[in-house]
This record gives sequence, C-alpha cells and structure tokens, in this order.
Amino acid sequence: MSQLKLDRRVQKSQDAIKNAFTQLMSEKNLDHITIQDISHRANVGRRTIYDHYMDKFDLLDKLIEEHINELRRICEAASDLSFAEGNLLWFEYFELHHPFFSAMLSSKGASVFRHHFLAFVIDELEGEVNITEGINQGLSKEIILNFFGAAIVEIVEAWLTNGIAEPTQVIAEQVGVLLDRNF
Repeated sequence: MSQLKLDRRVQKSQDAIKNAFTQLMSEKNLDHITIQDISHRANVGRRTIYDHYMDKFDLLDKLIEEHINELRRICEAASDLSFAEGNLLWFEYFELHHPFFSAMLSSKGASVFRHHFLAFVIDELEGEVNITEGINQGLSKEIILNFFGAAIVEIVEAWLTNGIAEPTQVIAEQVGVLLDRNF
C-alpha cells in the first residue's frame, strides 16, 4: 500500500476519533466517556485509538494542544494588527471549530482546557501590558493579566455557549476595542 493511502487512512481515523470524542464531550462528563464509547462513535477499533493515544486523557491533551497551537499561530500572524482586527481571526477560528470549543468550555470534565486556554491568553497578553506609563502605570502586571485573561476566556465561553448572541464580527470587534483601550 502506498504511503499516501496509508497517511490518508491514518488521518481519516484520527479525525474520526477526534470528532467522536468532541461529540461525546458535549454529551457527557469526561469521567463517563470510555475508549469503547469513542471507538463505537468513531467506527474504529479500540486498538486504532490506542495506536494513536495512550488513553482518553492523552487524546484530550493532544486536541487541546492542537487548537492552542493554531490560536498561537493566528496570534503570530496578527501581531501587526490592532486587537480589534486580530480578534476577528480568533473568533472566526472559534466559530469554525465551535463543536470543540463549546464542548470544552461547557463540559464539567474539561477544566483542563479552561486552564490551558487561560494560560495561553495570559501569555499572549503579557507583552502588551505596560505598567511603567499610561493608564496602567503603577498597577500590578499580574493582576492586569489575570483580569483580562479571565475576562477574555469568560466572553469566549459565554459567546460559544449562547450566553451572548452577538455575531462573530461584533463580538470580536468589541472585545478588541476593550483591549485596545486598556493596553
């Protein structure tokens, strides 16, 4: 069998596993999801799952890492844009991957995602905070980063779980304006 066909089959299996796991995360708590559940939903054998992942926690970690890395890439590509302009790229990515993000932010078993996402947001904002002059002069950098990091995570969560009904462009622009005003 050619390497290309094998690669496509591997990719197809991995995509099916990831999609099945994301669907299951939206339906039940992580603690109640089994490899058998994932296998059945993805229509692959349990062995196929174990060929790619050690367990469901490894699968979760790899999914989180994949999306955080893509968000990091988007941030790097948008480094010359204002927050308002750059946020649109982020929110379009969230919208495109809505099933994953809504499952991660609404599932009781996905607090690990929230933690990674918050750490990522704080890391991305860190270079933007100036406490030596301007409106944030004299304030604690740690407090500013945690305040805005938590606010961004909460806004994304509320938007993805239908707590905020604004369209993608509006939410991205308004969050960007708020960040531009404060950094």
